Amino acid sequence: MWFFGKNKKQKVYHPAGRILQARFDAAQTTADNQRHWANADSLSADGAANIDVRKTLRNRSRYEVANNSYAKGIISTLANDVVGTGPRLQMLTDDDHGNRIIETEFMNWASQIRLAQKLRTMRMARAADGEAFGILSINRNLNSPVKLDLRLVEADQVTTPWSKYFNQQSQVDGIEFDEFGNPANYFVLKNHPGSMSLAFEQDYNTVDSGSMVHWFRAERPGQSRGIPEITPALPLFAQLRRYTLAVIAAAETAADFAAVLYTDSPANGEAANLEPMDVVQLEKRMATTLPDGWKLGQIEAHQPTTTYGEFKNQILNEIARCLNMPFNIAACNSSGYNYASGRLDHQTYYKSIRVDQADMAMVVLDRILQAWLDEAILISDYLPLNWRTIRRFPHQWFWDGTEHVDPAKEAKAQEMRLSNHTTTLADEYAKQGKDWEVELYQRAREKKLMNELGISPEKISTSITEKDDESE
Repeated sequence: MWFFGKNKKQKVYHPAGRILQARFDAAQTTADNQRHWANADSLSADGAANIDVRKTLRNRSRYEVANNSYAKGIISTLANDVVGTGPRLQMLTDDDHGNRIIETEFMNWASQIRLAQKLRTMRMARAADGEAFGILSINRNLNSPVKLDLRLVEADQVTTPWSKYFNQQSQVDGIEFDEFGNPANYFVLKNHPGSMSLAFEQDYNTVDSGSMVHWFRAERPGQSRGIPEITPALPLFAQLRRYTLAVIAAAETAADFAAVLYTDSPANGEAANLEPMDVVQLEKRMATTLPDGWKLGQIEAHQPTTTYGEFKNQILNEIARCLNMPFNIAACNSSGYNYASGRLDHQTYYKSIRVDQADMAMVVLDRILQAWLDEAILISDYLPLNWRTIRRFPHQWFWDGTEHVDPAKEAKAQEMRLSNHTTTLADEYAKQGKDWEVELYQRAREKKLMNELGISPEKISTSITEKDDESE
């Protein structure tokens, strides 16, 4: 379409030939796929994840985690791999002395409030409930100069108390947004709605967004609340448990019958008359005779079937896929893996772990650090004076490193990378979850003490290398 001025006519050029109309097979509704797509809808992100849907998914997810050993183990393993023993802070300002003070005091405070444990709980809540909430509040009982604390609340408590179906354009269940679409206030019930003694209690607090940490995975644009990350696996968990119970029930049923009497004679044949379903008591270690024409046999227990283990493995593999977790980690069984396949599967999993850690650092840890610094700066003689005027606090977080399957190969590869200048000590120590400055200071102190004691580090390393060569 071309325009030739304000008063000129529009000239529209159409391609020569017939206009094609493309069709998608997946967009066609037929008698075969009508039932399969019956539940497909065009609801918005918040409309699809409304309060009733989220409540149902949370309840079912919690039930599976509480009653299914695999579900519990998968969620616990994920939280342990993401958080580990807890993140460690490294300040990156030009004030080295102030950096060490901040790092030490923050880690002391973090141990007082059990930050690592709360972060693991938040990661489990995000997987099982879909979201995690933490309120930055004051706790006067803390044994720390900074009285800041992180109080976790369940997703059920963050809700609009006056009417669960009341939604305005600026409100989504429990969250009020400003004109720019940013969360402004959160409505938090004082008591859990599932509390038996306070089932009808509707008292609530309005928490400013600056004091609320809300961590969830937004899978659609405009999504305001989270749904459980194991939602696609919930039917599979139910199938896994039902199949296991069915196999056990079949095996028990077969074992309940000690023996059966059967005959090859046709109806009205030569066999003696017996009452159907009659029970005959058998003595231990005794020989006995049977009625004429009848034989003694046992029910063969065909459970579990030969495909029982394969079926469970396939179900577990499909369950763990929604969490980017390989089968051997989900099942805690690597018997069917070789070294190469195990390493390949773990690469995708650990990339997902790093993404979760980066997201937690940005959404949760940076907010906590900023709130802690705001409180610490107000305490007299607690932090260096020059930190009161600093507006920007560059920093980074260290997480637990992952252990290599073959430490010797990894050490040789690390030595090669350092000699080729394709890596740095900071990167290599960061892979192990360590601060390179702290490690180098520690190494310097060790070498100084070894020299004072007359111990040569070179002789120790040489002897270790010779032993390794002999063992090989």
